Amino acid sequence: MNILLVEDEALAADRTISLLSEIDPSINVLHTCRSVKNTVAWLSTHAEPDLIISDIQLLDGISFSIFTECPVTCPVIFLTAYDQYAIRAFEVNSIAYLLKPVEKEVLEKALDKYRQVKKAFAEQRPEERPEMDYEKVMRALMDKAADYKSRFLVKVGQHIKAVSVEKIAYFFTQDKMTYLVTHDGRKFPLDNSLDEVSRSVDPHVFYRLNRKYIAHIDAVSEVQPYFKGRLVVYLRPDPEEEIVISSEKSGPFKDWMDQ
Repeated sequence: MNILLVEDEALAADRTISLLSEIDPSINVLHTCRSVKNTVAWLSTHAEPDLIISDIQLLDGISFSIFTECPVTCPVIFLTAYDQYAIRAFEVNSIAYLLKPVEKEVLEKALDKYRQVKKAFAEQRPEERPEMDYEKVMRALMDKAADYKSRFLVKVGQHIKAVSVEKIAYFFTQDKMTYLVTHDGRKFPLDNSLDEVSRSVDPHVFYRLNRKYIAHIDAVSEVQPYFKGRLVVYLRPDPEEEIVISSEKSGPFKDWMDQ
C-alpha cells in the first residue's frame, strides 16, 4: 500500500509514519507534504498513491483546497482536531476521519475501512463511482472559523484575566513554558502548549513561524532573507531572540503574508 502523508507538524508526521509501520510493515509512505502548495505540486508530478492521509489545517490553508485544485480519485483519510460539527460534515460526505492525537487502534480500523472501500470501488465501473463533494465539506469547515478561540485566560497575581486574540501579538515557548505577548508589550504565562495554541487560533490571522513562535499577522514588522533560503522575521514588540523561518516554511509564510 502506497500512502501520501499530508501533515505540517513534523512530530505528528513522524508518529503517524511510526504507527503505520507498526500496523503493517509493508506500507510505503511515499512522501510527506507539509502544505497545500507542496501537495498539489507533488500530485501533479507523481502517480496517484493508493491512499492519502491528510491533516486538515496546513501551513498555507485548509487541505480541502488540494482536491479542488487537483483531481484525486484515491480514498482519503482526514486527520482533524475539530469537534462534532466538522465530523458531521465528514459523515455526510462519506469521508473517513481520525481525531488527533491519533491512536494506533483507531488508525488500524481506518485502514481496514480503506481496504473495504477500495474493494467496493474496484467492483464498480468508473461511471458508477460516487464523487466526494470536497467543496461542500470545505465550506462547512470554513464556517467552523467562528469556533476558533476569541480569548485566552491568564493569571495576573491572584486574579484571572481574559485577553482577546485581537490584543495578542505572538505566543512563544521558553524553558518549557508558553507565554503570550500583547501588542502593547505585556507578557503572560499560559497553561496551553504551543501545539494546543496552534490548533485553537485562526490560521488566517496567526502563523506558526517555527517550533517556538506563533505570530499575529499585524505583529510582523519586517522580513529579511537569511542563509540557504531561510527568513528572519522581526516582530512588534521585539522578542528576546532572533526568529528564523526554515526554507521549507518560507514559501507558505510569504503566501500567508500576501493573503
